Amino acid sequence: MSKRTVIIGAGHAAGQLVTSLRQKGYDGSIVLLGDEQYLPYQRPPLSKKFLAGELPAERLLVKPPGFYDDQDIDVRLGTRVTAIDRFAKTVETDTGETVEYTTLVFATGAKVNRLSCPGSALPGIHYLRNIEDVDRIRADSQGGARVIIIGAGYIGLEVAAILREAGSDVVVLETADRVMSRVVSPPVSAFFERIHREHGVDLRLSTGLQSFEGEQRFEAALTTSGDRVEGDIAIVGIGISPNTELAEAAGIDVDDGIVVDSHCRTSDPDVFAIGDCTRHPNAIYQRSLRLESVQNALEQAKTAAANITGVDDEYNEVPWFWSDQYSLKLQIAGLSEGFDDYVLRGNPDDNSFSCAYLRDGKLIAIDSINAPKDFMLSKPLIKDACQIDPAVLADTSLTMRDMRQD
Repeated sequence: MSKRTVIIGAGHAAGQLVTSLRQKGYDGSIVLLGDEQYLPYQRPPLSKKFLAGELPAERLLVKPPGFYDDQDIDVRLGTRVTAIDRFAKTVETDTGETVEYTTLVFATGAKVNRLSCPGSALPGIHYLRNIEDVDRIRADSQGGARVIIIGAGYIGLEVAAILREAGSDVVVLETADRVMSRVVSPPVSAFFERIHREHGVDLRLSTGLQSFEGEQRFEAALTTSGDRVEGDIAIVGIGISPNTELAEAAGIDVDDGIVVDSHCRTSDPDVFAIGDCTRHPNAIYQRSLRLESVQNALEQAKTAAANITGVDDEYNEVPWFWSDQYSLKLQIAGLSEGFDDYVLRGNPDDNSFSCAYLRDGKLIAIDSINAPKDFMLSKPLIKDACQIDPAVLADTSLTMRDMRQD
């Protein structure tokens, strides 16, 4: 058969992939299979401006609808892939179709982790992963509803900020002793804890969830400390897990993510994977990573497109992330896991500062709060594993560009 790339998943990574394939001159057919009813769209605004009602759904789209017709992309929405035959090079869908491919790409993303405690199936308990989830949350939280949020990670705190500013009473339950404990240092956690408390969020740390209560719908959360916290709705944000079931069933190597090489190629040379569903090698940190990041999804899509079109390209980037909470923008470059020292640049009381992370004296990551220059200029230093004197790093009269000690 003639060249045909079939993409499973129609999220942000898939949207970038089809764009990059055509930009790089791919002249084969492209079939995009998505189980949602929406064209590829951006997910980060879901817990930010889209939840706040400041962004219409059409503004979330990666590309306008006409793009897919103009670029001859065969888009099949509301279509779920049920099986893959790698030997016949076919994909089966829930509509009964069999789609042949010469190249297959997994862009299956991730799914939210769900609770299984008593009462977890009650109406009024929400998760946030797609447009429909946000629509339901907005409908349920009108008129200053009392909201209980389970989890003080990025999503939980972003939602807390939006709903608090909309007039809701917000309680956040978090099992750890500080917010965003997986990704930031204690001073950064303490800063965001202070900000949320100043905005009236009831943060309850070191507090687990025992169960949900309610007759016909959610009415309260019972905590591990024995408190009964009443609310009108609950929103659960306890992380995501990669969608790897299809790949695993097809015999593709999986290890907490679909395993890919630096070219985004799986254990099958005719099959690629991109985005949140993947685990990939990173030469900067010298280990394999599974990243939940738009930047990772977009860059992997570009790398896969290059290799599908015959260009030898490798993905090896400094990871980066961001979170908007109130008037604050947290920007993270690199991965702080394994740091043995950290340095504050600036004063958290000024609501603009950075926290730089070191390992063996080398810069491995930075958290910047309303300090975009630190964020941008730190990336090449992290990529080059620059050795930096902590005293120099703390000197805010110097820019990050001045930190090289070659």
